[in-house]
Amino acid sequence: MRIFPFLFPRYTWHKPKQDKVIYLTFDDGPIPEVTEWVLDMLRQHQVKATFFCIGDNISKHPVIFQRILAEQHQIGNHTFHHLKGWKTEIRDYIADVEQCQQEIVKHAKATTSLFRPPYGKITKKQANYILDKGYEIIMWSILTKDYSSTISPERCLARTIRQLVPGSIIVFHDSLKAEKNMKYTLPLLIEYLKKEGYFFATL
Repeated sequence: MRIFPFLFPRYTWHKPKQDKVIYLTFDDGPIPEVTEWVLDMLRQHQVKATFFCIGDNISKHPVIFQRILAEQHQIGNHTFHHLKGWKTEIRDYIADVEQCQQEIVKHAKATTSLFRPPYGKITKKQANYILDKGYEIIMWSILTKDYSSTISPERCLARTIRQLVPGSIIVFHDSLKAEKNMKYTLPLLIEYLKKEGYFFATL
């Protein structure tokens, strides 16, 4: 993982480390079963985060998407159908990104310049097109693997804390697959970070 930022320097993997800032991000929502819980938890702790939304989920759950906006979290594009770039023709991939952007504009009345490729898998041609369109491709410095059935909630938390440094971009998922690990890890991680003197920011 550490070599990737050197191989792909045009992507954003972390932020400057001068201050004790952490960037919480959530992929794959919004969905009613999980995203609303995340929003409740963030509001309880007065934390802002960045949500990389799937366009199809925005279309299906516009009220939850509006709540993300109303509570002043940041929005990013995560394609419309959660496409895997390595297995998708560039024309189809770009069309899906643009369809997601249109859905965001429809509900937010504004665009987003942030993009995260589903699975972190994107071809060089796809990435160059997206970057040339003015997007910032946001990757991560910590992947919690909250979606993995082979990782216990306790291990999910421990491995996340072990990798923390100022400027870390942390990936959670507001999805059913990640629900168990994420619901255990997120509140304990927030409490740990606050005790360690970190503060939270959006991208």
